[in-house]
Amino acid sequence: MAKNSNHATMKMVTTSHDLPASTRQKMAALLNTQLADTFDLFSQTKQAHWNVKGMQFYHLHELYDELAAELLAFVDLIAERAVILGGSATGTARMAAANTRLDEFSAEAIGSQASVDALVKRYAALAESTRKAIDTADEAGDMDTADLFTEVSRGLDKSLWFLEAHLQEK
Repeated sequence: MAKNSNHATMKMVTTSHDLPASTRQKMAALLNTQLADTFDLFSQTKQAHWNVKGMQFYHLHELYDELAAELLAFVDLIAERAVILGGSATGTARMAAANTRLDEFSAEAIGSQASVDALVKRYAALAESTRKAIDTADEAGDMDTADLFTEVSRGLDKSLWFLEAHLQEK
């Protein structure tokens, strides 16, 4: 769970959005929890991009950059949805670091396979929490947030497939 999460008590702004205020607040908190993890995974993917070593350096360096760009687009979608609902986006690097549920990535240079292994674990964890977020948004009656998380989930699954293909022989 998030380390310093105060998303549930965030001040909401007045909006004409038709979702009940309590639902909007709950969804803004959920969105910010996912925002912290997604922004953290973006930064970890860039960390892997900058520090990967080994025989597959160039290929992985390029792949990680593409994966990071997709994550950055998801960060923007998630943050904007929280604001659309009348909340705020808690999206600085420090805010993400304080609230992420993902394990930390190596600060050192890392070999090709080790970098893929580390990212697979983190992408799988975010994909799992994103699917749970879909269910939570659906149960709350916020189909737009559920749809946003479905888009993110599809992207994470594809990225996970790309990463795991490096570890599979058959």
